[in-house]
Amino acid sequence: MAHYEEVNVRGYDEFCKAVAERKGKDIFAYFSGDKDAEGKSWCPDCVKAESVVRGVMRNLPKGSVFVYCQVGERAFWKDPNNDFKKVLKLSGVPTLLRYGTPQKLVEEECFKADLVNMMFTEV
Repeated sequence: MAHYEEVNVRGYDEFCKAVAERKGKDIFAYFSGDKDAEGKSWCPDCVKAESVVRGVMRNLPKGSVFVYCQVGERAFWKDPNNDFKKVLKLSGVPTLLRYGTPQKLVEEECFKADLVNMMFTEV
């Protein structure tokens, strides 16, 4: 059994609810473009980064939470007024962040296992 909890959500409201229910825990959030019926995201960088991130998830801190959040269809994501951009200040997908801290990996940075691993292992 994993020593962390994984939560899958879609959209900003579900993301906020998941985070609110786990207040006080160490939360890592991964934001990706929506997936289709075959489980493939419209965002090729998200597909590439997901395998890297999943490859080092075993190093997540004990008792932490990994939230996998689909941000929506491409058209929704491109809208500069969506809540992910306005409220969470996301500039691109994929984004991996340690919730409540300035730690954030954006786009190509998520391809680098050493950077992802560093985020998971830094206390």
